[in-house]
Amino acid sequence: MIHRMTFERGRSFLAVLILVAAGQAWADAGTPGVDAESADVDAEIVRTVERLHATMLSVMKDSEALGYAGRYERLEPVVRSQFDLPFMAAKSVGRYWKTASQEERDQLVKTFSRFSVANYAGRFDGWSGQTFETLGVDASARGTMLVRTKLLNPSGDDIQLYYRLRNGTDGRWKIIDVYLNGTVSELALRRSEYSSLIKREGFEALLIALNKRIETLADQAS
Repeated sequence: MIHRMTFERGRSFLAVLILVAAGQAWADAGTPGVDAESADVDAEIVRTVERLHATMLSVMKDSEALGYAGRYERLEPVVRSQFDLPFMAAKSVGRYWKTASQEERDQLVKTFSRFSVANYAGRFDGWSGQTFETLGVDASARGTMLVRTKLLNPSGDDIQLYYRLRNGTDGRWKIIDVYLNGTVSELALRRSEYSSLIKREGFEALLIALNKRIETLADQAS
């Protein structure tokens, strides 16, 4: 009886080992459907960023011929489609979004969007051989994804640009933040500045300030 029980236990233990090994082999092999879906998402996310980069490069190369107005016109549809500007506008004012009226919210989204386009049109005003390189894609906090890229300068003074994207309500992945040198959050800087201004002078003061910056960017580029 003792020998038989030992044998039965041995067989059971062996069966468990086989099942565990089979499960590990299945895990190592991955799930084809899931892997393919993940690859599709990564490809979509990279396309979003690279479309922006392609437009930025074309604007830089044609900067002189386009002028500020031409750069703005070429950038606008791409910035509006690749960035989740309403989401970014809401986050840029932090807790003040909840207390803002619907009219104030609408005005902020409109003005923030115009300023975002104007900022790119003002900054990317020349080209001296720069190119963009995509380094990789990483999962990030709260279901977002991070695309790591680099702006390569012939001088060797390269700039790391990381883009955070989220899957929006329309099912598309869009940019919600840009990190300069991989660490400095553009959205966090704006939230700190905008919230401070609202606290001191009110929501209307922020809208006025943003409109003035848009005018300044246009004037400086003229």
